[in-house]
Amino acid sequence: DLEKEQLKTLKKVVKHFENGLPLKDLAQVIEILNLCAEKMNEQEAFTEPLCELIKLCGLPFQKKKLSDEVSYSMAVSKSIAQLGYLMRVPSSQVRIQICKCVVSFYNTELPRKLLSGYQPTSANYKIQMAELGGLAETLILSLALVENQLTEKLWVLKALQHLSSSGVNCRLMMKAQAASRLCLYLNGVDPSGQLVFRSSEILWNLLENTSKEEVVNQLSSLECVHALKEVFVDLLMHGFRHYDRQLRNDLLVIATLLAENPAAPMIESGFAKLLIVLATFTEVKIPNPLVKDLKLTYSYEDFELKKLLFNVIGVLSKDPCAIELSLFLFVLTLQLLSENNVMPALLYYVKPNQKPGFHDWSAAQYEELQLHAIAILASVAPLLVDKYLSCQANTLLLVFLEWCIGQDPFFGHGNSFHGTGGRGNKLAQMRYSLRVLRSVVSLYDDAVNLNLCDQGAISQLLDVLKYAAHKSKEKEDAILLEIQADILFLLSALCENDLHRKELFSYEGVDILIPFIQMDPKKLYSGLGHNFLLFSALDCLWSCVIGCYVAEDYFLEKQGIFLLLDLLALKQKNLCNIILGILVEFCDNPKTTSHISTWRGEKDETAANLLIQLWRQEELELGVKRDRYGRIVDMKRPIAGSFQKQQEVIPMPANCPSFAIMEISENIRAKLYSLLCKLGFENLPGLSAKDFVTLAIIRRYIDFKVGEVWRELCAELKEEFRPVASDEEALKVISEISEDTGRMIAALQTEVLESQHHQEIQEEEKTYTKIQATHKQREMVNKSWENFLTQTSNYEALKKAKRLQEKSIEASRSKLKTQNGAVHSTDIKGLGTTV
Repeated sequence: DLEKEQLKTLKKVVKHFENGLPLKDLAQVIEILNLCAEKMNEQEAFTEPLCELIKLCGLPFQKKKLSDEVSYSMAVSKSIAQLGYLMRVPSSQVRIQICKCVVSFYNTELPRKLLSGYQPTSANYKIQMAELGGLAETLILSLALVENQLTEKLWVLKALQHLSSSGVNCRLMMKAQAASRLCLYLNGVDPSGQLVFRSSEILWNLLENTSKEEVVNQLSSLECVHALKEVFVDLLMHGFRHYDRQLRNDLLVIATLLAENPAAPMIESGFAKLLIVLATFTEVKIPNPLVKDLKLTYSYEDFELKKLLFNVIGVLSKDPCAIELSLFLFVLTLQLLSENNVMPALLYYVKPNQKPGFHDWSAAQYEELQLHAIAILASVAPLLVDKYLSCQANTLLLVFLEWCIGQDPFFGHGNSFHGTGGRGNKLAQMRYSLRVLRSVVSLYDDAVNLNLCDQGAISQLLDVLKYAAHKSKEKEDAILLEIQADILFLLSALCENDLHRKELFSYEGVDILIPFIQMDPKKLYSGLGHNFLLFSALDCLWSCVIGCYVAEDYFLEKQGIFLLLDLLALKQKNLCNIILGILVEFCDNPKTTSHISTWRGEKDETAANLLIQLWRQEELELGVKRDRYGRIVDMKRPIAGSFQKQQEVIPMPANCPSFAIMEISENIRAKLYSLLCKLGFENLPGLSAKDFVTLAIIRRYIDFKVGEVWRELCAELKEEFRPVASDEEALKVISEISEDTGRMIAALQTEVLESQHHQEIQEEEKTYTKIQATHKQREMVNKSWENFLTQTSNYEALKKAKRLQEKSIEASRSKLKTQNGAVHSTDIKGLGTTV
């Protein structure tokens, strides 16, 4: 009768702890649970007490002291882990009770009665101990034990659903391959629908609380993708409830994440094709068995479905290099996109909006779908250029742009991501249409660009640019700046290397470009995008004006060179390079140099002075050695920077440029040299002695650069060969010539400085002489004044002055007697002063 006695004792234990298990007794109770589990193999009578004891574990544990939670934490975590291990017991009742116990961890209600002298543990204590004991991982592994028992499986999923709210538990579950295990059970038979709901909920928690990449990698097997596809199709075709549609959309989001992973077999499983067909079947009426019986309502969930399907197309049309997609899969993707009429389906939305909407979508919903479709078109169009042209996409986009700047009344809702800034206007439509054009024009495909230009795109783009510029004056924002920058890029790409198109651009285009170049420099730091807009304008100037004398002359008439030099005078590193390049190209026009020479900046600064200052600034950044007067220090490598000197000479093939050559394109010195060559090195106004010292170096820039190349050549030869005597002598002479040039320039610089010093001394002496004469004159005036004062107070001094005056008068008279001439007295009778 031992079993009967044990069962009675177990009932007493259950009765005794009906209000909760004390922490100090928990380890012994768990030991009893394990003994009961072993007894169950022989006696089924132990099932009920075992379940009752497990049920007690679901109640809040009892503690005597506040420190008990910490003191018993290891024992409690191990005990809760043991609950998970009891899932091995082949009893449906026990397994369900374990899951109910885990779910009760998240019930914060306190028991009605408490043990005397005890108080319940904190609400989150069991949850924390479950995390510490790794219960979530055990339950994931136990799914294999309940694979064919639906009720038990649903209870395990319910417990996991609660546990997956924690990041710690999610990481433990991922160790047990939770994502792939759950996905494989998705398409199991379940009339209630809980299986899919709970599994998808856990998958979402895993995505939110762990590494998204790791979850996606676990789901990227062919079996998982097939299971996901089957469940999605089932919900799509047979799910009519609001709840079913939401669940379908959730699964589609997971499928989209899989599509972003090139390793996921979306194409091989046929899932990609299904999604593409679903995305386009309402716009393009082509019979397809996949969607034969499918009808979408115009509910919010179906609206979300439509947007998600558009998003899938965008994901599938991403740059293959960016996502490391193999060429074979990329070709298959293009084939799917082409065969399933993605291009005409997206172009369906490139037309003016109408009210109240299309196909019973509201106006706001249609606008959102329209903008989303055009945004996706920007990704798809460069991949399907032939389809793009055959669908007359350029024509549709240009007509759409014309509507965007037209006067038709339209009030955009602007209530979506793509509709940002488009409330009450058509700016959002304009923005995304231009993005599509930018994406195809940037391919530099002759057929696309010719098709655009033949339809008058240049003139139309200039009209749109004027419209956007006018709007920007009213209120500047990032979207308007982006629109203007995109148009400038389009014009640059279309006009580059085509004289006829540049002539079409010339007068009207230059008039529009001038205000961009006159931009207030303070705006460049606003953060809205003025910097990018200015660069786009400069690029447009280079591509659309330079090379066309009509446009160049008109730009010169508008004082464009002065504006460029004003920008250059800001000495901003990122601007200098492109502006100098433009000025060098402009100098091919003979009228340009006079404009450059005429320009004056702040404090009457000349262009030559500005260019020399930029040279010094560049050399300072490169770390070129100069003394305090700006003279050459290193005769062997006069223009080499610190980084260049650190580079070791590596033998390279003849078609690979050496470091000395590469360095030319990495700084602005070559452009400054070219520009000064155009201006001439003689008779440059506004230069100081320091400027002439720097100018001497600039003048011999090419000679010094040739010397650097020869030095590299010598070093490369000596790395692999031993030159014969005559060659070695020739190399030595060449090397000496370079050094002699450096010494000659250094001597010239010294001479310039000495001449300046001598001139300064002479000017100092002249100034000193002038000061001395001024002092002497002041002394004479003071002495004269003192004498005058003395005469007024000293009678003897007055008489002496009178005598001197009379002598002076007498001395001034002519010695020759004038015949027949009257003699007049010079004295005034009774005068009492010598003045």
